[in-house]
Amino acid sequence: MKRVLVFALIGLSMASCTPTQQGAGIGAASGAVIGGVVTGDVRGAAVGAAIGGVSGALIGRVAEQPGQCYYRDRYGRRYIDDCR
Repeated sequence: MKRVLVFALIGLSMASCTPTQQGAGIGAASGAVIGGVVTGDVRGAAVGAAIGGVSGALIGRVAEQPGQCYYRDRYGRRYIDDCR
């Protein structure tokens, strides 16, 4: 019962966030779990949370801009433009 209550509170707190914040939160949480499971220590969980948070924020940022996509030019630089 406590577990259900905790997940409900987390879900409600994420409902008021922007897509960028939601993506960062979900990415950080899943990255921490994956990093902790793979390495078996706290350092791996911290690294996973950092990588997951940044990745989730980038994905959430694109979600805020409908019709916009990330592309890479021939030099490897990323830019945002209208989706094809």
